[in-house]
Amino acid sequence: MTEKNQSNSIYRRKVSPLEGMFFHAPYAIVTMVARIKGRVSEDMLQKAVTKARKRHTNLKVRIEYDESEVPWFTTEDVRNIPILTFTRENNQSWIEIVDQQSRVPFDFEQRPAIRFILVKSPDISELVILCHHMICDGMSLAYLARDILNYLGDPSQPVEILVDPDPIDKNHLPPGVSMNGLVNYFVERINKKWQEERIFFDQHDYQAIAEAYWENFNHKMVLIEFSQEKTTELVEKCKSENVTVNSALAVALASAQIKVQGTRAFHSRTTIAGSLRERLGESVGEGMGFFVGAVSPRYKYKQRLGFWENTRLFHNKAKPLYTNKNLFQDPLVWSYLEPGILESLSFKMIGRLVSRDSNRYMKLSSFSKRDDVIASMIKREKMDSFENVLIGTAVTNLTRMNFPLKYGDLELECLILKPGGAYPLVFVNLLAGAVTCSGVLSLMLEYSEERISTDTVERIRDEMLQLLGVG
Repeated sequence: MTEKNQSNSIYRRKVSPLEGMFFHAPYAIVTMVARIKGRVSEDMLQKAVTKARKRHTNLKVRIEYDESEVPWFTTEDVRNIPILTFTRENNQSWIEIVDQQSRVPFDFEQRPAIRFILVKSPDISELVILCHHMICDGMSLAYLARDILNYLGDPSQPVEILVDPDPIDKNHLPPGVSMNGLVNYFVERINKKWQEERIFFDQHDYQAIAEAYWENFNHKMVLIEFSQEKTTELVEKCKSENVTVNSALAVALASAQIKVQGTRAFHSRTTIAGSLRERLGESVGEGMGFFVGAVSPRYKYKQRLGFWENTRLFHNKAKPLYTNKNLFQDPLVWSYLEPGILESLSFKMIGRLVSRDSNRYMKLSSFSKRDDVIASMIKREKMDSFENVLIGTAVTNLTRMNFPLKYGDLELECLILKPGGAYPLVFVNLLAGAVTCSGVLSLMLEYSEERISTDTVERIRDEMLQLLGVG
């Protein structure tokens, strides 16, 4: 539901169940990095961000609650977006900064859930966009990075304001996507139980689980940057083998994990993100928001076959899964759940980690231990223990972004994606974010240090590159 007061241009829209799934989740952070050749100042970035806010509604909203404690987006009394500046020492400087800034809670009720960070030197800088998944996906931030570059390169460029795209909800799904009667029956039961057990969480509760989460878990990153030559070689090789780069990356990562870690059950479980933008009734286009589904082809690597034979088998198994029925399977069910159900998952999982010294300990600890419908959902999904590994490899590949290389006196050297997720990273062995821009493929491997060591990930990286033939 969207409301707009024409007299003072105040925009309000109810947070959708899918957006609510990410709301208050401390781990649900998407990061896009644009490495820029040329001089970029904080003043230049501030002016560019001001223009970008006019273009994208999600850069102008904060959260407010109605009388029923249901969250809404609003443009009323919204504070500025933080812009931080750091000195660039080397190509890796931004990684430590992202790690630090990811631990800082967003101020959902005061300002948009996004930060811009400039890691600068006289000749080259990284523009870091660190954004909560509630208001974006990876593609959103790729387009936003390009918008910012346009305004940096040409400050006089007029702003083309985008219509706020409808979120995915039960009223905004492709034709033919609907729930069957049995699933609907169980969803109604869950909704009914939640109404009897409902609990409200606020900013202070979020800050408490954010502190607990980052005290217990460390997200680490290993970045792989392909040269233009190696990127072209990989693309051409995949074409000759009749597979996609996506399939090649997924199988290479799975195979490399087996070689380094030994065969484990979760290595056959791969999840690949798929954009839903063009599948919705009205194209979302370049708007900001969460428009992502996923397919999960089960494939056990066959040691007797070569890498490219395995990749073709995987590709042929995954390709038929890219249908509305599969990609919208989870978003469809989530869309029919009562507001607050999906949001509460984070509090159920992390609440037990909150320190006794926290003034929210009693509330969050007792909720996390309560035997209720949320506990049943967590247990069914095997997320009741952080020891469980649900996915071996999760891949988000934005593929090739056909953006300009030059922006006035500036040049875009590459884009780097850290895709974030809907669940704590410890449930995934390896999370991979890929994007190709300016002729260069970047691949970010993100992992929980409590799950897998940096030395192991680096060995997996080396094995993967050998399999792809670009080592």
